[in-house]
Amino acid sequence: MSRITRTTAFIFLASTALSTTAMAQDAPEAAPEEAIEGDFIIVTGTRAVGQAAADSAAPIQLLSDDALTRVGQPNLNQALTQLVPSFQAQTQGTDMASFSLSARLRGVSPNHTLVMVNGKRRHGNSILQVINGAFGGSAAPSIDLIPPDMVERIEILQDGAAAVYGSDAIAGVINIILKSDTDGASVRFNAGQYYDNEGASYSVSGNFGMEVGDAGFLDVSLFHRENGYTTIGDGQISVVNVNGTINSGVSVAFRPLYQALADNGGTANINGGQPASNLNVAIYNFGYDFDAFELYSFGNVSRRTGDALQGYRVPNRVCRNPLTATAQTSDPTNCFGNTAATGLVPHIEVFQNEFSFTGGLRGETDSGWTWDVSATYAEDRAKVYTTGSVNASLYVATGFSPTDFYDGGFQFNQFVSTVDISKELEVGMAEPMTIAFGGEFRDESYEVFQGDAGSLYIEGGQSFPGYSPTDASKIDRNAKAAYANVILYPVDGWTVDVAGRYEDYSDFGDTLIGKLTTRYDFSDAFALRGTVSTGFRAPTLAESGYSATNVGPTSAVLQLAPSSAGAASAGFGALGPEESFNISLGTVIRPAPLLTMTLDGYYLKINDRIVSSGTIIGQDASPVPTPAVPRLTPLINGLTPYQLVLNAIAASGKVLDPTVVASGQLGIQTFTNGIDTETWGLEFAARYPVDLPFGSLDLSLGANYNITRVTDSSALGTLFVQTAEDTIENASPDYKINLGALFESGAFSANARMNYYGKTTQLVRPNGFSTTPRPVLNYAGVGEYYRATVGATPIFDLELAYDFTDWMEIAVGANNLLNKKPEIPDLVADYNPATWPTNNRSPYINNTGVINQPYTFGPYGTNGGYYYARLTLNF
Repeated sequence: MSRITRTTAFIFLASTALSTTAMAQDAPEAAPEEAIEGDFIIVTGTRAVGQAAADSAAPIQLLSDDALTRVGQPNLNQALTQLVPSFQAQTQGTDMASFSLSARLRGVSPNHTLVMVNGKRRHGNSILQVINGAFGGSAAPSIDLIPPDMVERIEILQDGAAAVYGSDAIAGVINIILKSDTDGASVRFNAGQYYDNEGASYSVSGNFGMEVGDAGFLDVSLFHRENGYTTIGDGQISVVNVNGTINSGVSVAFRPLYQALADNGGTANINGGQPASNLNVAIYNFGYDFDAFELYSFGNVSRRTGDALQGYRVPNRVCRNPLTATAQTSDPTNCFGNTAATGLVPHIEVFQNEFSFTGGLRGETDSGWTWDVSATYAEDRAKVYTTGSVNASLYVATGFSPTDFYDGGFQFNQFVSTVDISKELEVGMAEPMTIAFGGEFRDESYEVFQGDAGSLYIEGGQSFPGYSPTDASKIDRNAKAAYANVILYPVDGWTVDVAGRYEDYSDFGDTLIGKLTTRYDFSDAFALRGTVSTGFRAPTLAESGYSATNVGPTSAVLQLAPSSAGAASAGFGALGPEESFNISLGTVIRPAPLLTMTLDGYYLKINDRIVSSGTIIGQDASPVPTPAVPRLTPLINGLTPYQLVLNAIAASGKVLDPTVVASGQLGIQTFTNGIDTETWGLEFAARYPVDLPFGSLDLSLGANYNITRVTDSSALGTLFVQTAEDTIENASPDYKINLGALFESGAFSANARMNYYGKTTQLVRPNGFSTTPRPVLNYAGVGEYYRATVGATPIFDLELAYDFTDWMEIAVGANNLLNKKPEIPDLVADYNPATWPTNNRSPYINNTGVINQPYTFGPYGTNGGYYYARLTLNF
């Protein structure tokens, strides 16, 4: 039985079970409308007024503020990934990605989901994720900057909507609706940590609403959160082998130092997982009704600081011969500071300041025309520092180096103004026709700032060099859009929604896209709905303009701006827009008064998709092939990978760490159009609230099956590497199932969830190289890979809460209750270790060189179980 058949069967059986349970009980009285999330009036996915979520022609999932607060960590990314089957949040990153964790819908890029607040476009992140992976290329909005206490509900449109809302809405829309209370206040304290006593987290948040005059409101939230470090692995293969012996490549003079480190576990618990961070946010929502019109405004100010542990540098990494001013690795008395005794663990620190303000007017004319005019300005700026480090070349040359470096930074600015007009007209159909039209103007800029002199001397500080003058740049663009939308109700139960949108970008031209959505209710218990649409996505300015050097202890990868000289030398070019085609078909079934089930199938095709090229690595100069020794690394554009990489580095004007150049691996990567992908999926959701003699039980089930395949990469030929294609197809689980049960009885409540993730795989390069034949995947220019797997697994969450008084609640709980972590690399189970070379680097370590490190690409992260307590005070 195939995976899709198993998943479909599971959904059918689960839905039948829920339906049977519902019908076997006495039908409870209909609950008040506000108690049923499907009866909430939505504003996402339609411009019709007063439409309930359960009646939507497009799949909409609603999350109430109560559901969001029952997640242990006060983080909207975390909440959504536990509650929405098609939503996958990034659990951890590498380098700068640690500070811009993002999320995605339906297995495609985070950039394919539009994020809005109160129906207005949210600005993107200034920090771009460049590391090749499932979230590579993301510069999507950080929804973590919206405190959960400020959220009234979240509406998730799980359908392509670029024709309705513009660029980025290829996979769907997340619309965060802020609270608009006129009274009341709450304070919430949250504390927790992971199973191994790492990553302690503390937060405090406050929310209050108040009346403004006779017809206004002001709702404000203040939020503070601190997260501690987590670490991964038990030590460094560069110091000690898996069997406990010292690496034989260490010089005699340094061997006692390495032995001391190995004996006391000196290289354990130093490799960063989650960075330490500190977040402060102030956010407000304001409105005042002047009868003729309403004035509204909302916005936030935030400051986030982060400190991430970087790759360990061995004791002899920063040493010198003072007589010849050259690197000296055999005399520990001439090493920088205490690095000869302990080695070096640099840090990357980020200081990110962000704000966004929206203001607008809306109203209705005497003739029934509704109108809304708004403007939003947002700015996101990040400064990057390397601390606790040293510039090895500067120390070798002069005997001096600073330990802290300003590496530079980024800034993203966005201004958006919109006009929306609509009216209901009687045209003799079952219901009035809705017509809507409007326009949008958007102006954006993105800037990269260069680092200080110390960060730019040769390779800069160990772990993260500064942004060079060739990296520093500023790009901008503007976009104009106009749309029209008509919603018809030809007969009772039939909805037809047609939308079209024209957009014109200053940097690559214009596009025209459209969408047709329809739904027919055959009865109160059964409806069919479907959508067909075209869409597009403009490249983010960060994707187009970012360049940097990413450095590991023994590697360096240049991220090249697509239109730069370095990228051009390797055959790449400037980015253009993506184009998409989306079709979906679904059903809504109500077999019992309070039970609603939906099942939607979808197909999404993206042409000219923007992706990372993957890292093109030049490990060494390929030997001249002979009949006896064939070339293991085929030519790319007539060059060996080694030559291609060296040419691109030279064209970029970059200078790299001499140690890495001499003994490590060099690579380049960039963002590029040129591949086409197809995504197929099924989405199921059901919810059934049950009244019990001693309380109530709210049952929910959600499931998503999703596969993506690369259908064409011929435009790039060998420039799109196998690892990049594999990431797109296999870095996300094919299926995810959410089961939830909320039991409430008097002052007590228990909330249990199970998220079942399908397996994920990734091509992983072992920590060792040889031309010896191995039973692994060979890839031109990269070396040997094996397919690492994080198996399918359930993750359980549990929260118990008690209202001691009307104004005080205490809750305790766990996310990942059973402390499940991804698998640790162990090739013995799959391959014969006798075929691996007997060198000092072990094939049982993945490419980070960390002993016993779990795979980091699993959908639930490496931190394990998180256990917490929460105190809520209501006034």
